[in-house]
Amino acid sequence: MSTSGEHGYPDTGHTRTHLPGGDPYGGAPRRTPRSSSRSLITVVGVVVLLIAAIAFANRDNSSSPADGSPKGAAHPPAAPTAASGHTPVPTKQNGIPTNFPHTKQGAESAAANYAVALVSADILKPTRRGEIVREVFVADQQAALTDKLNKAYSKQFLSNIGLDQNGNSAAGHTYVSRTAPLGTKPTAYSSSAATVEVWCTGVFGTAGEDSTNPVTSDWFTMTLELRWENDDWKAAGFSQKDGPTPIPGDGKASSADQMAKAVEEYGGFTYAR
Repeated sequence: MSTSGEHGYPDTGHTRTHLPGGDPYGGAPRRTPRSSSRSLITVVGVVVLLIAAIAFANRDNSSSPADGSPKGAAHPPAAPTAASGHTPVPTKQNGIPTNFPHTKQGAESAAANYAVALVSADILKPTRRGEIVREVFVADQQAALTDKLNKAYSKQFLSNIGLDQNGNSAAGHTYVSRTAPLGTKPTAYSSSAATVEVWCTGVFGTAGEDSTNPVTSDWFTMTLELRWENDDWKAAGFSQKDGPTPIPGDGKASSADQMAKAVEEYGGFTYAR
């Protein structure tokens, strides 16, 4: 999730991951061009911060295919886009689906569910971050990724996007970060490793009548490198880039109160290929 080396974060060449803060994602009505120039600059600045933070957390991750094939190797043909009809996994640990089938479709399901966890509001909470890392990543990457994520989501970073050191928003505000995978594409697969791209959309920002970080939508593709470990698919690394992004529709933006209630009242899903 990256962009440039702005705001003190290293340049990784990755793309935005979204999220929050004085940025995107708000619950306020869409602003007119006249009144939005200043807020747009604020939003863009926070998006850059978030992207840079995720890029920072991923800067040392290998970009080689999970199956060890050379980078220029031809990709397998595209899989059908229709759902397979397989039942989602029946178990969860710390709210994250587990025990995925030892198949290509199982790897795709794991990647989709892990993408949701990695860009959720919980990843910004120190107490939840460690649990997410333990459930999502392979054992030999957990310590390093926990350290990188803790540095990326520092107290200063959280403050810049309107959250306290525990990842909580101010009274009267609701921080929103929810992702919905639209499809998955395996680009490499073996019985021990897989690389899966997950095309996602989501809403990110702070809902509140006086929020400076209105909740907005985003489109991105997350690539996860998976390994088969302890009878389950786990991530060994991940990266993110923008798009594909459709042309925005003409729907009227909801109020901050409506956005906050939607997050509280509508539950998430377990995703299966």
